[in-house]
Amino acid sequence: MTEKKKSLDPDPRIFDFETEYELGQDNIRPFGLEMHNPVFVISSVLICAFVLISLANQEASAEFFGWLRPWLTNTFDWFLVLSVDAITLFCLVLIVLPLGKVRIGGKDARPDYSYPGWIAMMFAAGIGIGLLFFGVMEPVYYNFAEGGAANPLGIDESLPGNEYIGVVGTIHHWGLEGWAIYAAVGLSLAIFCYNLDLPLTLRSAFYPILGERIWGWWGHTIDILAVFSTLFGLTTSLGLGAQQVASGLNEVFGIEPTSTVIVLLIVGITLIALGSVLLGMDAGVKRLSEINMVMAVGLFIFVIVMTGIGTAITRYANVMVDYVKLLPALSNPFGREDTSYFHGWTTFYWAWWIAWSPFVGMFIARISRGRTVREFVICALLAPTAVCALWMSTFGGAAIDMLNAGAAEGVRATVIDSYAPEGALFGFLKELPLYGIIAPISLILIVIFFVTSSDSGSLVIDTITAGGKMDAPVVQRVFWCTLEGLVAIALLLGGGLSALQGAAVSTGIPFTLVVLLMCYCLWKALRSEHAKM
Repeated sequence: MTEKKKSLDPDPRIFDFETEYELGQDNIRPFGLEMHNPVFVISSVLICAFVLISLANQEASAEFFGWLRPWLTNTFDWFLVLSVDAITLFCLVLIVLPLGKVRIGGKDARPDYSYPGWIAMMFAAGIGIGLLFFGVMEPVYYNFAEGGAANPLGIDESLPGNEYIGVVGTIHHWGLEGWAIYAAVGLSLAIFCYNLDLPLTLRSAFYPILGERIWGWWGHTIDILAVFSTLFGLTTSLGLGAQQVASGLNEVFGIEPTSTVIVLLIVGITLIALGSVLLGMDAGVKRLSEINMVMAVGLFIFVIVMTGIGTAITRYANVMVDYVKLLPALSNPFGREDTSYFHGWTTFYWAWWIAWSPFVGMFIARISRGRTVREFVICALLAPTAVCALWMSTFGGAAIDMLNAGAAEGVRATVIDSYAPEGALFGFLKELPLYGIIAPISLILIVIFFVTSSDSGSLVIDTITAGGKMDAPVVQRVFWCTLEGLVAIALLLGGGLSALQGAAVSTGIPFTLVVLLMCYCLWKALRSEHAKM
């Protein structure tokens, strides 16, 4: 009798996620569209207004964003760093706990994509053009720029054993903690959508603490913030990509990288992205992502062979050991004296990664049905960290070796003597054979990264502004893809790189609170799902 009564008692770990809300019930459908009211309307109107105001007041915009980024990163440094530390620890714990056995979509769910296709799409969406833009520039900058003031933790790179401290500092920004942000957001969205049958939108992840209020203004506010965060995080990468393509065109074809050229590049590449949008997920994003990965691997193999495979492997092993040893110090926000590295780079990076997290998180959630939590976190966290570290140590480490040997004048001119980071990759490739072939291939690779980011981003924003519907009319994705290009143009003309970075930080900092709360809600949902197993 006692046993029977015990078996009927509800498990306190099982949370009630039942809701009477129907997908798309708040949508308005003018001309056959699927627009969530008021998320679509408010987001699109405010963003269009931002574009018009920025273009009409370019000097004021440049001054404002030039002030905004350093003020935000200096003021909220401790909050950003401690938040990212907590998110990283949370993801690592999920790998080892029994909760890692929970399967996205339920115990009978099977993956929609093969491992190569899944990882290629996840990696292409998550990294954007960052590897190509920062792979050479960032390690070199930390080692040699600002007279040594940019050294991570103030470590002197001229002392024996510290030759690659710039590479270690770069891996910190492109490694474990950045990818943990994506993993936390992506896993939250995947579990609440595929396991708990809630719409694939940011508000769904807050059901454990808001309940039915997520369908009201609490939820509207979360989704609108996610749209802004995604858009500005994405346009930062699009702007960087356009500048790098312009620099490459100057190197290869002698075309001067004027503002007009950069605007035309954004327009042209956005048009290519629109073509990918019209082809759909499998024929568009998936195929381009796979092409992207093949070309990136080809470029990597060429560089590692030309610069020495043995040297690259030894360097990689050494910098990874240093990275693990220095990670606690690099992740500590208090008592830092390396202000150029910490405020100028680390706090910006964490805000940028967080600004990107709705975009990348929703995209990888959409393609990850059938994976276990443990499988998801490992593939979204550890594998990309290892790959990014290998890329940065190979490209950046080889550039450091060349500079120490008195070569790589193109890198020195664009990173150390003057700050023109978009030219660093091509300055590095000039030192290698077959530059006339490799430079155009690199240009194509940058463009494809640009296209996949724009296409994936428009897919995500469209899903959010369609109330979680994943089959909204294609014309809506076309609208958001076009708007991304316009925002990138407005930011570049209204302040350049500082405007791009300021916009990303301004949305990333408030969204940090959203990500922290998502982790708490995910924990409750996973406990509930595990209790049902």
